[in-house]
Parts: sequence; structure tokens; C-alpha cells
Amino acid sequence: MKLQSYANGEWYQSSASGIVLNNAINGDLVAEISSKGLDFQDMLNYGRNIGGPALRHYTFHQRALMLKELGKYLMDRKEIFYQLSAATGATRTDSWIDIEGGISTLFVFSGKGRREMPNGHVYLDGNQEVISRNGSFTAQHIYTPIHGVAVHINAFNFPCWGMLEKMAPTLLAGVPAIVKPASQTAYLTELMVKHIIESKILPEGSVQLISGSTGDLLHHLDFQDAVSFTGSATTGLKLKQIPAIINNSVRFFMEADSLNCSIMGKDVEPGSDEFDLYIKELSREMTVKSGQKCTAIRRAIIPSDKLDAVAEAMIARLSKTTLGNPSNENVRMGPLASIDQREDVKQQLSKLTQDNEILFGKSTELELLDANADKGAFMSPVLMCAENPATTSAHDIEAFGPISTLIPYGDEEHAIQLAALGKGSLVGSIITGNSDIATRLSIGAAAYHGRLLILNSSCAKESTGHGSPLPHLIHGGPGRAGGSEEMGGVRGVKHYMQRTAIQGSPDMLTAITGSWMQGSQRKIDCVHPFKKRFNELDIGDSVLTEKRTITLDDIEAFAELSGDKFYAHMDEAAAKRNPFFEGRVAHGYFLVSMAAGLFV
Repeated sequence: MKLQSYANGEWYQSSASGIVLNNAINGDLVAEISSKGLDFQDMLNYGRNIGGPALRHYTFHQRALMLKELGKYLMDRKEIFYQLSAATGATRTDSWIDIEGGISTLFVFSGKGRREMPNGHVYLDGNQEVISRNGSFTAQHIYTPIHGVAVHINAFNFPCWGMLEKMAPTLLAGVPAIVKPASQTAYLTELMVKHIIESKILPEGSVQLISGSTGDLLHHLDFQDAVSFTGSATTGLKLKQIPAIINNSVRFFMEADSLNCSIMGKDVEPGSDEFDLYIKELSREMTVKSGQKCTAIRRAIIPSDKLDAVAEAMIARLSKTTLGNPSNENVRMGPLASIDQREDVKQQLSKLTQDNEILFGKSTELELLDANADKGAFMSPVLMCAENPATTSAHDIEAFGPISTLIPYGDEEHAIQLAALGKGSLVGSIITGNSDIATRLSIGAAAYHGRLLILNSSCAKESTGHGSPLPHLIHGGPGRAGGSEEMGGVRGVKHYMQRTAIQGSPDMLTAITGSWMQGSQRKIDCVHPFKKRFNELDIGDSVLTEKRTITLDDIEAFAELSGDKFYAHMDEAAAKRNPFFEGRVAHGYFLVSMAAGLFV
């Protein structure tokens, strides 16, 4: 089977021979991939001229509803994706993160769009700015979608989630996407894109797919385009240096794999709930997706006096990890995504072992369930211990697989220093039952991390875990992690929009933004706005109520009704002693309610 690309509204299959993609479990041929023959300039123009205008025609709410419908459509077909996902070496649990976790981002961004964004085409940023004495000249910051294409370059480890977590905020912003999955697992991305296109939920040109190399695509980008990259820091830095990206100031968002850490608080003792949580979290991050997660724990920073206890507990737990064919329900860890990926991990591991001792995973003999070690990309989890905490290569070298290093620390300041040696991480976690320790470690480590999980027994049952990015929260980090952000709710939508400061009369800004600006004309109507149907309301509709004298009896009656007996309302002498008041004053809520003609 040769994978297809989707370009200019049509499916395209290259006639050239391509890269062979093998089943991670048994080495069987899954597909062949090549993008040779695609006109990448045409793809960009198609997105800019067809997809962009079609998406921008709809409001934020309308685009949000598209995401919801698409999420429902894909969720109804999830088993189709699970079947093919097995070829990537993923267990059912691994695939759940990728498939249903990815689809759930569509639902989250749909909800965010309908709750937090207007049913219009302009998103307001902040409050109206007063820039003139009489208010006839005013200003407001706004966001509008860029008039280009978002190029999404994704990693091999999450072929579904990696696409959808970028696509959801992009489409909500009103910008078309060109998706470029990593070749190793692109067959699963292609399958999902086929169902997206078949659904006909999105306007034509909203999504295009490149199965294979990007060719000269990035050399044709301009200042209205954007690139969102997930992968190695080395590759990301090369892409950022492409002349078109530099010369045109193309938006470039990079999320790179980082040396994430998990810190055990000094209060945590063997046998405690927090100790058990730490062991479970570390072992889970080593084995889920066979450690092929950009958020996996690579450095376990633990108190030096707990080193032996942690090592013993981890060895015992890892010894119970069953490896083999993910279709076997007893298997807890499948193979890596490919033989090449396994060899790359082994090369990095050989560098790490030069100054780190292997505690578990020395043996090259693997006991597998329903699998052949000679055909599949299987590898044992490897746990190491740093011989020198400050200079260990674990602070610099990442083996993107089931590998982690125990790094002992002395005091809390030492732990923070060790965490910082990762030079910027996507996520870090702190496991402690002591709020003072949690506060000091969090404040000390926050500057080096995009996300921090503070875990103890009180939140463990509902915790989403160290390695789970959430669409509500930012995913990204400083330094080595790429220096950018993804997701984060509406924050992620803004990445694909241009912020502009607009200035003019209040009436003009009201017309442009679709929101009433202070100083704009009001439309006085005898019908109370709250008595109108939604589609009968116009911006600026208002009502002028009759004058009313507020008496002390009114104030006291409202105080009894509301329970608000603040001295300024009830004590004449005390109110007069306050320089702000001349005597007793009415409740603000009461005044607003009387003016509006209903209780506010």
C-alpha cells in the first residue's frame, strides 16, 4: 500500500518509489511513502485562496461547532483507528492517549470557542483604552485570523493526537492547515485525514496532507503563514534557519523533546502514599508508549538518602513489566515505533552509560509474549543512576525510549539546580505531601518549565499524570523545549491570529468589533432589552427608566434582603468618618437593579 497525500482538494499518490514503513511488532510491510511530484507552492496557494476565505466566512461559534461535529464523527469510528494503531507498536492504552485523547481536544476547543469567544469574526484583547479627554477618540486591541496557511510538522509518537491538538486551535482561529506527519507512523494519520475529508464537515481547503517529505514547502512561506513543529531540537533549529522563515518573519512554534524531571520531596518516606505515587509515576512514564513521549520523565531527582529505596522499588516494578505483542492483553509495553528508532535509542543509551550505572535493563535477552525479538523493535526498560549528579550526561542526552536516570540531591536548592540543568523542559513534577516544600520547589523550578504537576495523595485519584498535556493548558517550554507554546485553550488560538490596535471614534470601533464601546450612541427603546428575543437585539440597545428617590427605608430593606449590612449602608456616624462618604450610602447592586428594572 502506498500512502496518499491530499492536496488542492484531491488525493494524490506519487508514482515514485518511496520509503518502506514496517510493522513495529513483526517487521511486515505496512506501507510505502513518498510525496514526490507534489507542487508545494500550489498547496500553499490553495490553502490561502480557497481554505482561508472559506473558514473566515464563519464565526468563532460556527467553527467551534464544526470541531464538535468532527469530534463526534471521528469518535464514532475510533475502532478503525485502533486497529491500524497496533502496527505502530502501541498497546490499547497507548492508542487511547493518541486516538481518543486527540479527538477530545476537538471537543475541548469547541467548548472553549463557544464559551470564551464571541459569535463573531473579531476577538477582543483586553479592555477599551481611554486615550482622549472627552472620549470621542478611543482604542481597542483585537485579534483577527492571519490570511495564510499553518504548516503542522508532527512527530512519529502520536500520529493522531499530534495532528488534532494543532488542528483544533488553528481551525477555530479560521486558518487552514497543511499537515505533515512523521513518516514512521504516517499511515495512521492518513487514515484519520481520509475520514476527516469524507465527513465533509470542514470547508474545502481547510486541511491538506503531505505523506512524505515537505520538499521546498517551507521555502515558499510568507509573513502571513505559520509553522508549528514538534520533534527534535536539532531538526527544529535547522528549519527555523530557512531563509524564507527568517526573512519573512514567519511565525514558528517549536515544541522539542526535553529532559523532563520529577522531583521527590525530602518529606517522602518509603511506604508512604507519596513514595508509592512516585514509583508508579516514574515507571508509567518509562513504559507507556515505550517511553516515546516528549513529556516522559528522563531525570528522576530524588533525595540522596532515598536512592537505595527508590532503586529497589523501581527494579521490582519494572521486573513485572510484560513485553510483547500489544494485541495480547497481558502485555504492558510494546515495541518502539521502528527498528531504526530502537537503534537510535541504543546509540544514545551507549553515550549515557559512559557516566551512569545501569540498575535495570542490562540483559539483551528479552522475554516476549506473542512476538519475535529478531523481527520487532522491542527493547527492555533501562533504569540508570548518575555517578555524578551535577555533571551526568543525563542533563544533556535524551534517549527517546524507555530510559530514565536516578539523580540524587542534597537539599532543595540542589534539587532546583539539577532541574535547571535540563536547560528548559516541557514538564516537571514534584511529589510531596508538604505544602511548604511544594511551594519552594515550584517557585524555584517554574522558570525552567512549561508545566508543573504537584502531586500528592489528595489529588492522585483524579490526577491526569506527569506526562499528559491537556488542551486547556499550555504545552511547550523554554530553552531546549523549544521556547514556544501549543494549546492552552484560547491562548493557542491566538497563535494563528494577528493582534492589532485599532483607534477611532467609539461608534466606528463598535461597528468593527461587534461589541459596544463606551461613548458609542445608545439606541433608546421603550421595550426593555431583556424582554426581546436574542435575534431582536442590536448592539447599543438600552432603556431609560423613570427617576426614583432612594430612601433610608429602601436601603435598610435591601440590607435585610441581601444580608449586606456593611457599615457604609447602616451606620451614619461610621460612614461620615470615612472620607469617601458624606453619610449612609445605597448598595451599588440596589441602584443597578432599580435602574435596570430587575434584580441584577
